[in-house]
Amino acid sequence: MKKLINYCLALCLTTAIYNTADAQVRKIPAEVTEAFRQKYPTALNVEWHDHLTNFTATFDQDKVHYEAKFNNKGFWQSTENKIDDPAIPAPVKDGFQKSKYAEEWNIKQAYKIALREDKTQYRLEIQKNDIQKKQLYFDSTGRLLRDNISL
Repeated sequence: MKKLINYCLALCLTTAIYNTADAQVRKIPAEVTEAFRQKYPTALNVEWHDHLTNFTATFDQDKVHYEAKFNNKGFWQSTENKIDDPAIPAPVKDGFQKSKYAEEWNIKQAYKIALREDKTQYRLEIQKNDIQKKQLYFDSTGRLLRDNISL
């Protein structure tokens, strides 16, 4: 009987921890939400996520799903959205084809990233097999900026 009670208590504690792990750590500052409202006044289905170093808003606008990042003071950092393969600019595709990954790796997803100062980057999620995955970052001219291992 004592084992059953301990088991139930452990189960309740695990459930409580699991349910609160996804909760907001802190309240979204007013300057962050106001900066978002000014930048995206027609945004729909807005959801906020606290990443401790920044705040991320996921939202829909003009039938496109976006993810915008703001720092703790409300300064916009970037906005990202998924793009289809035909929407990948030719210089970025060419940059991928010239990279060391072109022969054995396949593009699985592509994202357009709007940055400050009207700069744009593209993130390509590539995969060689079920285990080997990477993220490649290109500038708008097709120059490979960096690559990250992805899980």
